[in-house]
Amino acid sequence: MACIFCQIAKGEIPSRFLYQDEEVYAIRDISPKAPTHVLIIPLAHIPAATDVTLQDARVLGKMVLVAAQLAQREGLAGRGYRLIINNGPDAGQVVQHLHLHLLGGRPLGDMG
Repeated sequence: MACIFCQIAKGEIPSRFLYQDEEVYAIRDISPKAPTHVLIIPLAHIPAATDVTLQDARVLGKMVLVAAQLAQREGLAGRGYRLIINNGPDAGQVVQHLHLHLLGGRPLGDMG
């Protein structure tokens, strides 16, 4: 079964990119959990956080930087936002391609 995020990156599935460069891209989540719900996705197929290597450190840092830029652009930076990486089925990882969720636009509550 083909990876939907890889298909989007290759242009096989049309999508509106909020951000795109040679390492990552960002799109809106099709099933948003908050008023703003953006996915930041590396072009390289990394199945999950447990598969990250030292060589992936740059792209993970880029994902966080892009999330911060998008949070600013979406008007979230002043009030706050949440960044989430789900890893595995118990965490709710649905697509087996590492991605970062940017959520905001309403109080998200305490996760502590």
